Amino acid sequence: MTPPPLREAARAVVLDTDQRVLLLRYDENGGFWATPGGSLEPGEDYPAAVRRELAEELGATDVALGAQLAERSQHHPVAGHQVRQVEKYFLVRAEAAALAADRATQTDNIRAIRWWTLAELRETGETVYPLGLADLIADVLRDGAPEQPAVLG
Repeated sequence: MTPPPLREAARAVVLDTDQRVLLLRYDENGGFWATPGGSLEPGEDYPAAVRRELAEELGATDVALGAQLAERSQHHPVAGHQVRQVEKYFLVRAEAAALAADRATQTDNIRAIRWWTLAELRETGETVYPLGLADLIADVLRDGAPEQPAVLG
């Protein structure tokens, strides 16, 4: 059996000054919330992809990219095709005002944008990716960015 193709993706854990995290809602695969981001383009590195995705999805053109917080690798469907996705998550501190959905150029089927408190994230019954995001954010808020990126399941 041929292994699925590799899809590299860069994602942002966007926190505001109220320590809320920004998540995007998608309807595919039963509906879920996820951090902003997407696949790398040819020749692009992960930090450049995060910046491009934030501009495309949220109209954010001047973001301060922080440390890599985590990495996740898993098999899942993308546009109906199975892939092995490797995601790297980077910390981004941003004000809600710095994000302007009306400047977004590629909304990629985003159905909603919402800022979540850590308590809301822990209490929700909705599907949120990546799994373990609430614990990752709690660790960052308590200890700062990790020396080595966490490995998420």
